Amino acid sequence: DEETGQTILSGMGELHLEVIVSRMLREFKTRVNVGKPQVVYRETINRQNEASAIFDNEVAGQRHFGEVSIKLSPLPRGSGNRFRSEISAEIIPDVFIPSIEKGVMESFESGVLLGYPVVDIEAVLNGGAYKESLGTELAFTVSASMACKEALANGEPSLLDPIMAVEILVPESFMGDVIGDINSRNGKIESIKPKTGIQAIKAIVPLSKMFGYSTSLRSATQGRGTYSMRFSHFGRAGGN
Repeated sequence: DEETGQTILSGMGELHLEVIVSRMLREFKTRVNVGKPQVVYRETINRQNEASAIFDNEVAGQRHFGEVSIKLSPLPRGSGNRFRSEISAEIIPDVFIPSIEKGVMESFESGVLLGYPVVDIEAVLNGGAYKESLGTELAFTVSASMACKEALANGEPSLLDPIMAVEILVPESFMGDVIGDINSRNGKIESIKPKTGIQAIKAIVPLSKMFGYSTSLRSATQGRGTYSMRFSHFGRAGGN
């Protein structure tokens, strides 16, 4: 982080980060002050919204003009972001469409809630204006970004949690406590299957609710339970 001078480590979860820090201490003899893990979220919108913006300014002695209207619509989880144009070249010449798409996608890099990347949205260019000799790539990129930011802010923005696929191996006698603990973490049990004298519980759980789980599992199973987890998708905690 250039502003704070901190080195930020990323990992798949608390245990992964603990292993990295342990190696830094043991193998590289690095003095480390470790803060609490932070979850990396995503942002999205929950309802369709449309906004228009005009960029009409003089930059470096040249006047730049561009006007666009952008409609944003939420997409199913995992769809990614899409852009398409519904306007004719008479409204805005085709040569400026890539600049408009650039402005849209750049606006998705930092959401309006906490600055996390924005996902699963379709952006449609459905209006605008162009003035001969004044229209520039800069003007259309900036106006597209401005319109998107406004549409994001008014589209019921929300955070998406990283949802983890978790597999827990426990003796059958501890199953009740383990399942109850997963439910208390806004988790959803997907399957329970026997595996050579133990039970394999598969669940999806928000990463934000998994901090401290190693200790909880050891306590609940007298040290006989183990678990693994991997990233599944971004979704709402307790939802999709």
